[in-house]
This record gives sequence, structure tokens and C-alpha cells, in this order.
Amino acid sequence: MAELRFTKGHGTGNDFVLVADPDGGLDLLPSEVARLCDRRFGIGGDGVLRAVRTGADPSAAGDAEWFMDYRNADGSIAEMCGNGIRVFTAFLLAEGLAALPEDGELPIATRGGTMTVRRTDDGFEVDLGTWRTSADDVMVQVAGLDVARPGLAIDVPNPHVVVAVADDAELDGADLTAPPVLEPLPVAGANVELVVPGEPLVEDGVGRIRMRVHERGSGETLSCGTGAAAAALATRHWAGRAAPDDWRVVVPGGVLGVRVVQGADGDHVLLSGPAELVYSGVVSL
Repeated sequence: MAELRFTKGHGTGNDFVLVADPDGGLDLLPSEVARLCDRRFGIGGDGVLRAVRTGADPSAAGDAEWFMDYRNADGSIAEMCGNGIRVFTAFLLAEGLAALPEDGELPIATRGGTMTVRRTDDGFEVDLGTWRTSADDVMVQVAGLDVARPGLAIDVPNPHVVVAVADDAELDGADLTAPPVLEPLPVAGANVELVVPGEPLVEDGVGRIRMRVHERGSGETLSCGTGAAAAALATRHWAGRAAPDDWRVVVPGGVLGVRVVQGADGDHVLLSGPAELVYSGVVSL
């Protein structure tokens, strides 16, 4: 029986099983990913992050040395993971596979494109690049909410649908153990974020929101990095031209920072927050 060396890590409670596979020799089946992520019969996690050199994986592209192969807890493939890429960076550094000077940046290849990561006082910040919104509302039915609500579809770069709820009571009362029903259903599915603005919405020039999320392929998670970015972007869109570029997003697992900056190819959204490695071990596949 094959043995797999792994590390467990998380970013604001969004947790992952990380494995180093520099030469691309590991071919994890969806069933094996699901077993590793099982919280009763496996290690437990919202997904698996495999570190492989870009030249060793046919699905990787770009000029970054390392490719983040991300799988959801059910074994399905995802484009990107905002919390995951920070934890992935911490893993590369801890394993001696990469270096990141205090004032430097580290490119990471993902299925959503190459992202750059920088150090911050509390962890790392990743440039998620530009984003895309849809002009058409998606109607979202969430268990525990009385009627379907319109949601704003945003790709950053994986797909999200953000729904505004009335207050904290609605946010806390929603049942995200069941997958929300989307109409129309996006071709690739979508993560669904429920968001409520802070009171006040803006304090000292920083926007403030609370968020919960149901991730496709994983269920409700304590945090979602690209979901936090999508929620901040949606709230900024709804608030209008006077809305700030800096946001503080409170999720069940902690607090994430989101900011919008101007890039050569348009506005970019940046995500910041902590990344912690919890323990390492060996598991039999």
C-alpha cells in the first residue's frame, strides 16, 4: 500500500491537505482526494493542494516554477483557491521548495492563470488579477431564506454568485449545509456567498461586510478567499462610485482583506490574510 507524506494547513479555517509532487509522479484519483478530505475516515479538509513543477504537469501553463493543482473535497477540479494559494506559498517556503524575499514576489501557476504572492504583516497577499461580472442576475434559493434572491455572478477567476441578505439574523439563519439552487445554473457551477454590510458600511475609508459561503464540491466552509474578493467586489458594485477600494471581510474563520488597485490591463483585486501550517504526517492510500 502506497504511503503519502502530507501537511495540513489552513487560511482563516479554510483547510487543506498539501502534498509535494515536484516531478509529477503522483496521480490522485477523485476517490482518493475525497478519502483524504473525509473528516471522519481521512485527514479532513476542504480540498487538496498538490505542489508540482509546471513542466511536470500537462495541465499547467505559464512561466512560474510551481503549479498549484487544487482539488475540491469531492475530488473535482477547481480553477483557483484564494485561501489555498496563501497556504500553498507557506508550504513551499517551509519545504524549502521556493524563496520569497521580504520585498519580493512569488509567481504561482493555477488553472485560473498565474498569480503573484507577496508577504504581509499577517501572512500573504495574492494578486487575483482582473475579474468579470455578468449583466444578468442569477436567482438563488437558499434553505432557511423565505424566497429566492437575485445574485451577482462574478469570476475571480473561479465562478461565484453573491447574494445580499437583509441583516445578521438572515445571514445566521441561512442553512448552507444544503447546496443553494441557482437559476439559471452556470455551466461550471458556482460558489455562493451570502453577504451583509456592516453598520456603518464604511469606517475610516474601509468597507466592512460579513460573509458566509457554500463552495461547490466542498459544502459550507469557514472561509473562501476568492469568495471574499467576490463579495467585496459585489458590495462595491452595489454601493456605487463612492465605494472604497479597501475592504475588510469577516468570515466564520476570521478576517480577510480585499483591495482594488489599478493595473496595466485594468483594475486588479488583491486578497490578503493569514496562512498556517498545522501538522505533517504520513497516510496510506
